[in-house]
Amino acid sequence: MTTASAPSGRTIHRSLPAGPGKIAALCGCLLAASALPVFAGPGLAGDSADAPGPASSVTTNLVAGAMRPASQDVLFASDVNQLIAAQAALAPAASAPKEEGRVQTLVKRGLALLGTPYRWGGSSPEAGFDCSGLVGYVFRTALGIDLPRVSREMAQDGEKVDRGSLVPGDLVFFGRRGKRVDHVGIYIGEGRFLHAPRTGRDVTVSQLDTGYWAGKFLQARRVAGLGTES
Repeated sequence: MTTASAPSGRTIHRSLPAGPGKIAALCGCLLAASALPVFAGPGLAGDSADAPGPASSVTTNLVAGAMRPASQDVLFASDVNQLIAAQAALAPAASAPKEEGRVQTLVKRGLALLGTPYRWGGSSPEAGFDCSGLVGYVFRTALGIDLPRVSREMAQDGEKVDRGSLVPGDLVFFGRRGKRVDHVGIYIGEGRFLHAPRTGRDVTVSQLDTGYWAGKFLQARRVAGLGTES
């Protein structure tokens, strides 16, 4: 830069062209600055050019590797949920007896009444039970099956079953005063049956093959519609 005086007395500043050395130095500085990595500042969204090439490649691989298992897990969970939904849709809209087995439901319902007092003519947990009242209540509340009210009429209903072919849910009949049916219980398996014995006793389980009731057994019946399901 040079200084000269104009005729009017003012000072004039003139810029001289930059020499070749200065131009080369300036270009070198610019090239060096452009080679440095530039990162997005806080609060700014940076694109893929903000990071050096190698770091960007490694990060991309790490992220991709981490995402692949997660994506697979999501798909797997989705598949499981779809299978569960499909099974629920295919399963029939069934009541508890259908799900657990009608016989199991019947037996469970009867065993829940153990200890209920005997009462002649009784047919509910609140009033107590006589033998036929207990049997009728269990079948009605567990399976929705209505049976005749008295034991001798029950003994004429359903399919007759041999003593050696008894399965849980079968009705067993007894004659305490001879060959006339006057008592009934529900066979629950393993040589035992559930019944309401007599006045002064509670609903209980007794042995069918030994003891007092073994000698009083008359016959057994399988309730229509119950089958041999267990």
